Amino acid sequence: MNLHYQTSPYTSPWTLNQRIKMFVWEYAWLLLCAWTPKPANKWRIFWLKVFGAEIFGQPFVHQRARIQIPWNLIMHDRSALGDRAHAYSLGKIEIHEHATVAQEAYICTGTHAFHEPAKNLVTAPITIGAHAFVGARAFILPGVTVGEHAIVGACSLVTKDVLPYATVKGNPAR
Repeated sequence: MNLHYQTSPYTSPWTLNQRIKMFVWEYAWLLLCAWTPKPANKWRIFWLKVFGAEIFGQPFVHQRARIQIPWNLIMHDRSALGDRAHAYSLGKIEIHEHATVAQEAYICTGTHAFHEPAKNLVTAPITIGAHAFVGARAFILPGVTVGEHAIVGACSLVTKDVLPYATVKGNPAR
């Protein structure tokens, strides 16, 4: 697992330039994308690319999806980020071809080092495999890989990797 540790809980893990970009991104999405109709997907994809997202083919991003840091997002052909899905991309999130992250799912690459007194920020990448499906309101923890063709049931909490072709559900997902 590729972990990134914050060096001090009293300083930002991001440079001033990155924080400015994050601030501009938040308002750019709000003003340029959040109000657009579903068919304006190419417009939303354009703005994701402008802010550094890696886009391959024609993925779909719902206008009410939330992407924390677009330069940490990689989306492949026909992948989808659904209505109010949240890509909390403090670390890399990669969604492979034909994979779906359904409405209100939360893909979270950040946590804290609870074993340390300072509880510094820790990030780890998340990968959603090709043709995988992450159900509505599912929560994927940092460092998890959802294998290709896997299914994560609605409202599931995924704490460990999901094998290819597996179906998991529940809290924790099994």
